[in-house]
Amino acid sequence: MRDRDVVILNKIIQYAKEIAFTIEKFAVTESGLESDFVSKNAISMCILQIGELVGHLSDEFKLENDAIPWQAIRGMRNIAAHNYGEFDIKTLWEMAASEVPALQEYCESAIKT
Repeated sequence: MRDRDVVILNKIIQYAKEIAFTIEKFAVTESGLESDFVSKNAISMCILQIGELVGHLSDEFKLENDAIPWQAIRGMRNIAAHNYGEFDIKTLWEMAASEVPALQEYCESAIKT
């Protein structure tokens, strides 16, 4: 794995931790996310950053680690960037509560190997 990929994976992990911190600190729930613009914006921005970072991973890394839907993650960045952060609340919550933690776990595992 390239050093650059390790740096990027560590940044993805950091944003994933920031999402988890936001959820915990503000006791965010799916139903509360729509009315809590601070948490919604914080989580959306982290997802946007994760999507941006995925675009900078080497093609080799993405090919060797094809269990992760890198294109879909990148696509979420495009939705956030081009729709002015307007995510469907259900989709945003699913990403924040389930998909991002799974991605974090995967990235941590990839760095260790």
